[in-house]
Amino acid sequence: MFMQGMSVQQKAMMLIGRPVGISLRNGQGVSGVICTVQGNEVYIMQYMYQSQFATHHYNFNMIADITPFPPC
Repeated sequence: MFMQGMSVQQKAMMLIGRPVGISLRNGQGVSGVICTVQGNEVYIMQYMYQSQFATHHYNFNMIADITPFPPC
């Protein structure tokens, strides 16, 4: 894939505005749309339930990898 060898920070910057899956170092995963990258954190909009969304932020030290959603 074209993103192999890139840092997590580089991937986050390239994927702003796109839906992604984020693998956290603790074994959990989250998905959403990357809103912005500020300082050492990535901010993503995640779906909660019904019509509610929330912006969550994750420090890059918490992130193992970021993967763009594949096409349908």
